[in-house]
Amino acid sequence: MSIYGPLCLAVVLTVAGGFAAAQSYPAKVIRIIVPFPAGGPTDLYARVIGQKLQESWGQPVIVDNRPGGTGLVGSDIVRQAAPDGYMLLFTSNSAHVMGPLLREPRSFDPVKDFTPLSMVVRYPMYILIHPSLPVRSIPELVALAKARPGQLNYSSVGTGSGGHLACELFNAAARTNIVHVPYKGAAPAQTALVAGEAQMMCDSVGFSHPLVVAGRLRGLAVTGAQRSAAVPEVPTLMELGLPVEAYIWLGMLGPPGLPPAITAKLSAEIVRIMNLPDVRERVVKGGSEVIANTAEQFAGEMRTESDVWARVIREKGIKSE
Repeated sequence: MSIYGPLCLAVVLTVAGGFAAAQSYPAKVIRIIVPFPAGGPTDLYARVIGQKLQESWGQPVIVDNRPGGTGLVGSDIVRQAAPDGYMLLFTSNSAHVMGPLLREPRSFDPVKDFTPLSMVVRYPMYILIHPSLPVRSIPELVALAKARPGQLNYSSVGTGSGGHLACELFNAAARTNIVHVPYKGAAPAQTALVAGEAQMMCDSVGFSHPLVVAGRLRGLAVTGAQRSAAVPEVPTLMELGLPVEAYIWLGMLGPPGLPPAITAKLSAEIVRIMNLPDVRERVVKGGSEVIANTAEQFAGEMRTESDVWARVIREKGIKSE
């Protein structure tokens, strides 16, 4: 008997088994782990997607907040889960890409130790200052910072966060020395800026623009390649001659070894949900943009991004708190 006979049969049975699993999936409750407290943007979008999945597939979808360790606690739960599609991770690049880069050895590989499904949304950082600063543009801020090296500071939600690293990219591109002051969370960091304890912050448009409208903060630029639809009057740093492009993204992943058929089914459904008119409208109003890419594209984006942030962390000597 040819050795190819049993081999071909095994391949056929494997493919057929994977197809059957995808056809019957989901058959029970799906749990989406969010490695942050309830109430933030990651939690919000996880619940939007969870509700739409539940409506589409007729199975309960539970969002389970498991904060701790800058995302490590929740991420580890999914990393160690059975690869059957019933335990998923909805996270951000601050926890999934940047966080592990601060630890030695790295806590996990963002691609190899998970099954990427789709990056769903992303948003640029918003360069904000306290209104007491005598500047109204990025060139004026750069000139002031150079005239007062080490005397201005910026707040962030913590060491290694997206806001921290985006502000360090700004420092590097502008050749300024604005000093990092980490806080424990978005609200304390923003409160410090509003109170004038900090002079600058890199934050999301959705979280901070209402304070700009109220006159309590001043927004100078965004870190996207294009202007944000939520604040179209605000220029990008690239327009102003500073080669800085930085985003926070939110995305869905599964445990390692998730069957290709289930991966494809989940990825396609998430992409469909994110392109629904009501979901797209909500995303844009929140200052973000819909990405909704494929599993393969998501994996490629993470690999490229890891290299960029690893360089920033290494050059700036940033260590985990």
